[in-house]
Amino acid sequence: MAIPRLSNLLLLSTLFVISISWQASAYSAPEKFVQCLLNHSLPSHPIGPAIYTPNNASYSSVLESYIRNLRFNTSSTRKPFLIVTALHESHVQLSVICAQVHNLQMKIRSGGHDYEGVSYVAEVPFFILDMFNLRSINVDIKSETAWVQAGATLGEVYYRIAEKSKIHGFPAGVCPTVGVGGHFSGGGYGNMMRKYGLSVDNVLDAQIVDVHGRLLDRKAMGEDLFWAITGGGGASFGVVIAYKINLVRVPEIVTVFRVPRTLEQNATEIVYRWQYVADKLDDDLFIRLTMDIVNGSGGENNKTLRASFIGMFLGDSERLLSVMNKSFPELGLKQSDCMEMSWVESTLFWTSFPNGTAPEALLSRIPQVLTHLKRKSDYVKKPIPKAGLKWIFQKMIELEAPMLTFNPYGGRMGEISASATPFPHRAGNLWKVQYATNWDTEGSEASEYYIDLTRKLHMYMTPFVSKNPREAFFNYKDLDIGINHNANGKASYLEGRVYGIKYFKDNFDRLVHVKTKVDPKNFFRNEQSIPTLPY
Repeated sequence: MAIPRLSNLLLLSTLFVISISWQASAYSAPEKFVQCLLNHSLPSHPIGPAIYTPNNASYSSVLESYIRNLRFNTSSTRKPFLIVTALHESHVQLSVICAQVHNLQMKIRSGGHDYEGVSYVAEVPFFILDMFNLRSINVDIKSETAWVQAGATLGEVYYRIAEKSKIHGFPAGVCPTVGVGGHFSGGGYGNMMRKYGLSVDNVLDAQIVDVHGRLLDRKAMGEDLFWAITGGGGASFGVVIAYKINLVRVPEIVTVFRVPRTLEQNATEIVYRWQYVADKLDDDLFIRLTMDIVNGSGGENNKTLRASFIGMFLGDSERLLSVMNKSFPELGLKQSDCMEMSWVESTLFWTSFPNGTAPEALLSRIPQVLTHLKRKSDYVKKPIPKAGLKWIFQKMIELEAPMLTFNPYGGRMGEISASATPFPHRAGNLWKVQYATNWDTEGSEASEYYIDLTRKLHMYMTPFVSKNPREAFFNYKDLDIGINHNANGKASYLEGRVYGIKYFKDNFDRLVHVKTKVDPKNFFRNEQSIPTLPY
């Protein structure tokens, strides 16, 4: 997937003409932006078919088709004045240059799964650069690599790998409709992270359109920028077009299981034990722990906590049971709990597709569930005392709606340096916490109610999670921990540092230096982007 050098040079000469001919213009309205796009697109790749304005009959469907959080699909939510559904790299380059000429805010969307809608919502007039048409996936089994464009989904990546090989996979997320662009660039993880690390730990090269409209690969962009977009979020530094990934080996047979236990079934003791073993198990084994509130034996008036242990083992059930009987017998895993299948079939299991669903389901871009949601995150470095667990469980029963998910560390996650990528949460962490609340009721009053419940559970967890800073996962975007209201200057840096230290710890300042070097005027910005250094 070599960079098209000739078309790149032709476009750059066109972009130079744009900057000369438009900078003196007295106009900066959206309609002039459209004219800029139309007048300067390459004849071989006209941009007109990629432009959607509110006057276009398909505008609403294009906008809404990648809104994954219904909180941001209301009549009062500010809409973009334009959507550019790039059909070619040159459309991205034009959008970047023309937007700067006309001083317009650009939001970059690859899959729309960002929890706070940052890729498609803004408080100021803006347009969306939507990457969903740039979704090619070129798998090369001989070199065990693949070039994947940012608009592809994880499900499409998994399917295309499985088309070529039964013994290759890729360590990324469990939701197949997540877009590659945001997932990879923010440090995406999945159920093979204990064996192979994060998605960004397996990225070899990338293509990015920078603030000057240049299409650059790893060699051309340099190691600092490449480092920044492998865990620091691509949207702060440019528009990532594609990533070259390293495929990983998987056995022809893997084993999965889902074992639920309520408080009445000794869940407290089992969760307590999970804390001490989950990060130390065989690297081939990943056991996610989810906790939610369900009706107990007494019906609706008797709520109880359910702890579900969801496992992925890179091997057959016989070896899995041997590992479990030795390391985690408290769960009581039985042969009847285990399901053997191919790796690609396991990706369907983890997304809760019915058993027997054909792998082609991974190609669907329609989410299985579409709802209103709020997410938050934490990291845990020491096991929670049993008394603490009981207190947390009681608080969850009181709140009822929020769920907790614990994703264990250990293995490869403890071997990679905290500075190897911008993603800093490595050795020293036992597990990552996700707080998840979903609701179907429309309206701001319902949203405020359920968001408040999520915040309360997050507050209750304070004694048991990381401190100074209280760390958070960048891909679990959470505007509660800070918003940048300033485009430039000292205020922007100080506001950015509030959330930046929580997401990136000691890597934040290096990200700021890279940002200042490659985008000094802070064109690529959003509510939680990397700021530039003060003037």
